[in-house]
Amino acid sequence: METPEAIRETGKSPPYLYLKLREFIADILFPRACISCGKPDIFFCESCLQAVPRRRVFDCPICRTVRTPDGETCLRCRKRSALDGVFAPAIFHEQAVVAEAIHALKYEFVPDLALPLGTLLAERARDTDLSIPDIIIPVPLHPWRMRYRGFNQSALIARSFSESFIPGFPIPVREDILIRKRFTLPQAKSRNAKERKENLRDAFSLSLGNPDLKRAVKGKVVWLVDDVATTGTTLEECARTLKKSGAKKIFGVVVAQ
Repeated sequence: METPEAIRETGKSPPYLYLKLREFIADILFPRACISCGKPDIFFCESCLQAVPRRRVFDCPICRTVRTPDGETCLRCRKRSALDGVFAPAIFHEQAVVAEAIHALKYEFVPDLALPLGTLLAERARDTDLSIPDIIIPVPLHPWRMRYRGFNQSALIARSFSESFIPGFPIPVREDILIRKRFTLPQAKSRNAKERKENLRDAFSLSLGNPDLKRAVKGKVVWLVDDVATTGTTLEECARTLKKSGAKKIFGVVVAQ
């Protein structure tokens, strides 16, 4: 059986038995029970999901000093940012149950948690005055990390979000537009904002070999979906790439900030 290190080195997809074994181990280490109340057979029950406190105060995601509606970028910062705003219904260090769910989704390989997190994000975003998106684009993983993890948590959240945002009228989720062309260290390992920017410089591009992709984003309102935004560097780099291709507005929509 290939180890995760071997998979990263060769770039090969992990074998089926490796993935099944990892899921089996995850089920043992993280039994199917609500992460908040312990209710069996569900990872995040509806009652606990609805009990997550609503965030009432938002600020500009760039300067972090100006209060703005729903996390829109302030007038002063719009000249230096490709992001039109970052909406996050939870503060990571204040909502422990949300932080635990995100950690379990990403690092304990519990993809089922993407469904309630996407639903939470959709329900809270529905109450904002942000421009309704034409398309949703999940922040992409590099192929090596995708093969190691087995799924892109942002894409799973985006699909759940799309189904829940306007029930019966799913917004298109485009996973084929944006790619992460350069392998980067996890942003959590960067020591400061400068290192985060350098780590992600020129890391994203439109998918290669498809000239029609610019047409897919030109003049469109795009919501970039991710799990967590810390400094917003990842969202900013994705937004710059999409704005260069003619996107009209780009909002980062994340579960927690």
